[in-house]
Amino acid sequence: MLLILDVGNTQTVVGLAPTDIDDGDLVRTWRLATAPERTGDELYLVVEQLLTSWDLSLSSGIDGVVVSSGVPNVTAALRDMCERYFHSPPVILGPGVKTGLPILYDNPHEVGADRIANSVGAVDLYDGPVVVVDFGTATTFDVVSGVGEYLGGAIFPGIEISLDALFNRAAALRRVDLVPPRGVIGKNTNEAVQSGVIYGYSGMIDAMCRRFEAEVGQATIVATGGLGPTIAPHSEMIGHEEPWLTLHGLRLIFAKNT
Repeated sequence: MLLILDVGNTQTVVGLAPTDIDDGDLVRTWRLATAPERTGDELYLVVEQLLTSWDLSLSSGIDGVVVSSGVPNVTAALRDMCERYFHSPPVILGPGVKTGLPILYDNPHEVGADRIANSVGAVDLYDGPVVVVDFGTATTFDVVSGVGEYLGGAIFPGIEISLDALFNRAAALRRVDLVPPRGVIGKNTNEAVQSGVIYGYSGMIDAMCRRFEAEVGQATIVATGGLGPTIAPHSEMIGHEEPWLTLHGLRLIFAKNT
């Protein structure tokens, strides 16, 4: 089995899948809070607990480990964990790792590993042109051309970051459940905030995707990330939801490098 880890600033997604993509899809996923202070030993204990539920362990039943990480401390701890307990280095998406995706960015090293994995996964599933909207700590847009070239994209403050800033600066506002209000016109403060988040963000997504299509032509729009299911149903442009798109891309990248 292949152990897949996508480390974000807020959450870490862990996946378990057959090492050979032809043998099937993901068999299990877990979503954990990212804790940058954890050591390699602590991460081992967390991962081992997850694997135990499938009668697996790092030393038995796991054939490979692939990592996408935007948190340097966690990247180092995972590398240490694999060398000590898996006795083999993981494939960590970064410079020197083969992706099969030409990156037409001014500085390719600036592109986040998760954005590359998303793009690799989206091209495999839908070909290009394709736009990936990832609802994570930041809301990111990644655009891949019709011939499979990573063109770039856009980065926007994530929904939770924006709400944290709003509630911290506006004493009269309080946190709300992120569910659609009765209508676009909020009838109370809770509904007004919900309307702004749900319909405001979906409107922003649609406007940005139309601008991307003006440059690359008609594209497939794919949503992923933890808050994708909250916003995607209210978007006119998003055509597909792939909650585990990053993990799928990482599986493909692992295959290219082993």
